[in-house]
Amino acid sequence: MSWLQKLYETYEHCQSMVGVGNSEKDIPLLPICHTTQQAQIEIVIDQEGNFKRASVVPKNEARTIVPCTESSGGRSGKKPINHPLCDKLQYVAYDFSDFGGEVTVGYAGNPKEPYVLYRGALKDWCDSQYSHPKLIAVYKYIEKGQVIKDLINCQVLYLDEKGKLLDKWDNKYGEEIPAIYKVVSANSSPSDAFIRWRVEILHDPQTAVWNDKTLFDSWVKYYSTTKKLNDICFITGLLQPVAVQHPAKLRNDADKAKLISSNDTSGFTFRGRFRNADQACSVGFEITQKAHNALRWLIGRQGYKRDDQAIVAWATNGVEIPDPMADPYALLEMDKLESDVVGNVSTAQELAIKLRNKIAGYAAQLGSTAEIVVMGIESATPGRMSITFYRELTGSELLDRLELWHHTCSWAHDYHFLELPGKKKSEIKRVHVKFVGAPAPSDIADAAFGRRIDEKLRKSTVERILPCIIDGQRIPRDLVESSVQRAANRIGMEEWEWNKTLSIACSLYKKYQKDYKGEDFDMALDENRKTRDYLYGRLLALAESLEQWALKEAGENRQTNSARLMQRFSDHPHTTWRTIELLLMPYKARLGGASAKRQQMISQVISMFEPEDFINDKKLSGEFLLGYHCQRVALWNNEKKLI
Repeated sequence: MSWLQKLYETYEHCQSMVGVGNSEKDIPLLPICHTTQQAQIEIVIDQEGNFKRASVVPKNEARTIVPCTESSGGRSGKKPINHPLCDKLQYVAYDFSDFGGEVTVGYAGNPKEPYVLYRGALKDWCDSQYSHPKLIAVYKYIEKGQVIKDLINCQVLYLDEKGKLLDKWDNKYGEEIPAIYKVVSANSSPSDAFIRWRVEILHDPQTAVWNDKTLFDSWVKYYSTTKKLNDICFITGLLQPVAVQHPAKLRNDADKAKLISSNDTSGFTFRGRFRNADQACSVGFEITQKAHNALRWLIGRQGYKRDDQAIVAWATNGVEIPDPMADPYALLEMDKLESDVVGNVSTAQELAIKLRNKIAGYAAQLGSTAEIVVMGIESATPGRMSITFYRELTGSELLDRLELWHHTCSWAHDYHFLELPGKKKSEIKRVHVKFVGAPAPSDIADAAFGRRIDEKLRKSTVERILPCIIDGQRIPRDLVESSVQRAANRIGMEEWEWNKTLSIACSLYKKYQKDYKGEDFDMALDENRKTRDYLYGRLLALAESLEQWALKEAGENRQTNSARLMQRFSDHPHTTWRTIELLLMPYKARLGGASAKRQQMISQVISMFEPEDFINDKKLSGEFLLGYHCQRVALWNNEKKLI
């Protein structure tokens, strides 16, 4: 249970951030007993509960902090429990069913029941010693029982020919689609809209109830008085009110999966081992609220998220730390890298120095003894979540291991036209990324298994790479071999994807050699290296550049023979090289004496082979990719000298 303790400590250190975050991208650190909802309608009333106006909430402003109970915070099923202040129309509107609104299945026998429960809960809060003027105004307004009527009158909601709420907009009602139909999800209708309140009170500049910290405090104090079940908290060891249910919504606003759940009285969550859930584990209500709120905030603020997997690293004292899931392009900030050229040794060293300085800066802020936690979570089902990775380290341990990872796995990367996922095809962007260092774990999964990789395989691959970064473990051999094989088989990929796969394969092979054999490769071309695989890689790069040159001179735009034969070359280098040499003859003739320097370089490389190595047709290792990549970059940098 140490993860709860660490998250609780983090929340306590970051109290100043509670409720901060006004944009849709900012995930707020929530007060306890609060959750977030996506609101679609905003109703403005005055202090006396008189309706003033209403409007549709734009999607980019929809996230709303709302008070909740334990039951409503993780509500689900046929009869969901109401929130105490802001909620859906079926709860806040007495006249909801009068206009054809359909309540959830559990309330179908009594359509007014959701409203009655909501009104009763709000009244209890208003009658307590922790009441608030805005609460009283909302209660006065909903008691009038005309929420739906007011929303129709101000043209937020619309009726059909039968006088019932219009679920779907049809062109027969007009060509311009009203705003409410644009903000509700595809599987819902305006009758499912979530309502939030603004209360205009003289001399009170804060009209939004979801931003009013005095209202946050009012609810926390009131709800804490309703907690009667006391027991020993396993985190603090103190006798205090314990949680009956634990928060959800850890990865996003719609996330229903929970890390702690004990509401299964008919299955086998605890049956057979304990008589009731409390015997298994009891956690203080305040502790679990703060811990889960801190985890959600951290994931949204600095976590890696993909599908239903989330990985986050943080310092319990709230100090910023480097993201272990990021590559140097992200760590060193994009705008500072745009002007960097990664094609020569001096720049590679310069970027390595930048990365070391960045990590040193984190070390100065953190201190060597700061507590660092790295945590991965994933859900196997929509309602249950598990911790798939958990490590506690000191600040110095994390930074040392990150520096080791980026050193041993570093290579020059030049991702041309990297596709970033967009919601629509028109939103897909293509960018050009250059950096020197270790690739991101998600990109490694793409290189090993293709960018159309199954999400389950991607998640398991990322989880396998994480111990290599955090614990300093060796890189898995199968990932290296798969990446090398895919890089050699360039025919099945677009040029930008192959370039990305090639540099990542070089990174992984370099780390593999360092981990298992203690050998370190330089990113610059080593003209004195005489190993068979490295030399054959250089030969392939030289042959390809000569053919590309000839094609460019002739105005042709097609793939070279060397590129098409790369897979075969990696399996049978000697016999394939003879084929490539024969195919080069027309291009040598086309270029004439201009290609003399390039041909001389090919002859020099061949002369460096040991005779038995050159005629050896055994399959090449990943080292040939290193020789190929280094030679290709060297040719680009010296292009003018060679022509």
